[in-house]
Amino acid sequence: MRTRLGLILACVVAMSVATAAEPVRLIFDTDMGNDIDDALALAIIHALESRGEAKLLAVTVTKDNRYAAPYCDLVNHFYRRTSIPVGEVKNGRTPEDAPMIQVPAERQPAYPRKLTDFRQAPDAVELIRRTLEAQPDGSVVIVQVGFSTNLARLLASPGGAALAKRKVRLLSMMAGDFATPKPEYNVRIDREAAAKVILEWPGPVVLSGFEIGNALLYPAVSIERDFAWVDRHPVADAYRAYGKMPYDRPTWDLTSVLYAVRPDRGYFDISEPGRVEVQADGRTIHRPDPAGRHRYLKLSSDAQRARTLEALVQLASQPR
Repeated sequence: MRTRLGLILACVVAMSVATAAEPVRLIFDTDMGNDIDDALALAIIHALESRGEAKLLAVTVTKDNRYAAPYCDLVNHFYRRTSIPVGEVKNGRTPEDAPMIQVPAERQPAYPRKLTDFRQAPDAVELIRRTLEAQPDGSVVIVQVGFSTNLARLLASPGGAALAKRKVRLLSMMAGDFATPKPEYNVRIDREAAAKVILEWPGPVVLSGFEIGNALLYPAVSIERDFAWVDRHPVADAYRAYGKMPYDRPTWDLTSVLYAVRPDRGYFDISEPGRVEVQADGRTIHRPDPAGRHRYLKLSSDAQRARTLEALVQLASQPR
């Protein structure tokens, strides 16, 4: 009886500790509109915030398009978090229109938002600076799932590197390919910025390579079934607008979010420390080094892949 009572008390204490854990403070840096995984990743962040595991401080955009920031803002409004600021890159790499953000953004008044014009959004780098300055030292995790444009400009700005070193405890980055000798899209499109961030970022960096998201395909059936709890969902609408249904899409950006908030849940293995080098053609090479700041995610079994994909689907489609 005593043993059973002690076990119950231990479980209660463990649950209390888990509940009392401070949410992970996130800045989400995204090229929203270039691929549907960015929208699913933002949905996961909101699900984790609803669970008390994360706190979304700001969203910054590296796609220089009139619909990118407004779409992020309307997703935040959909999840009833209307005060989250959204910053816009200036002179970014990909200004092209994209149906996945344009279609939901033009569905007014179905999706209310504060940003009716992308020019209302503050400069992304200035927003990152203001957000970091307002947070305790060593408390912020930046999830970068697009180009490195904004973070490279932060490092190049006066005091930017020192600010990042003081405030950011982890950079969780969707970039690179550590399984094949090929340049990955996020690195290739803005190679100089990616090389600068990877080389000069003053704290720990964990990269989720192309091969990780490519091994975890988001099922189209989830879009049709799991998002049906509401008549209109801006992420499901974006998914349908991105490509001809049904299609299963890699979960590249989702993996960086999941690791950033739940690094110790066994969803991924992680490489030994090292230094990631960005080659002239955009290829990424990880060279082991005990003093290195760079590590990358790995998947080691079918069971691990199945469990990780299940978590991604459940979080992305979680009702608000």
